Amino acid sequence: MEDDIKKACEIMQAGGIILYPTDTIWGIGCDATNEEAVKKVYAIKKRTDSKALIVLVDSEPKVDFYVREVPDIAWNLIEVADKPLTIVYSNARNLAPNLLSEDGSAGIRVTREAFSKKLCNRFRKAIVSTSANISGQPAPSNFSEIPEEIKNAVDYIVKYRQDDTDRPAPSSVIKLESNGVIQILRP
Repeated sequence: MEDDIKKACEIMQAGGIILYPTDTIWGIGCDATNEEAVKKVYAIKKRTDSKALIVLVDSEPKVDFYVREVPDIAWNLIEVADKPLTIVYSNARNLAPNLLSEDGSAGIRVTREAFSKKLCNRFRKAIVSTSANISGQPAPSNFSEIPEEIKNAVDYIVKYRQDDTDRPAPSSVIKLESNGVIQILRP
């Protein structure tokens, strides 16, 4: 695992794209603060940049760094979530502009899974985490289902957990508006 984390960090520092296991499904990742790297992810997925991408962080304090005003309810939701939870926050900051939704929001998930948590911690920045598929195609549940086109398009493929046959579910997604409105986007 340590060699994978070191190599993945080197690739992302250089603006490259990785394929890695997360707390949900395998993800295409890059430095979430690097606009050029984010463009590459959109190109790999054949996705328009009007559809925002989710990012992973390793701890709650990092959420504060990427969101101007975190609603108090967010801390409670993160604490009690019994499965991975992505929260879409208004007023995102310190992320690549092409990563954000048109309204300036961003989806951020605090990962608790060992590999992605260590990777985020070592990289010390938010990491893009978008499903390893072409936009509009089914999201692969495990490494064996990732299309060759995706594998060939990234700069580094993490070896850790490639043999897992688990079928993890995607995260729940909720949007917290600055005015207190809560929307459930994916239960």
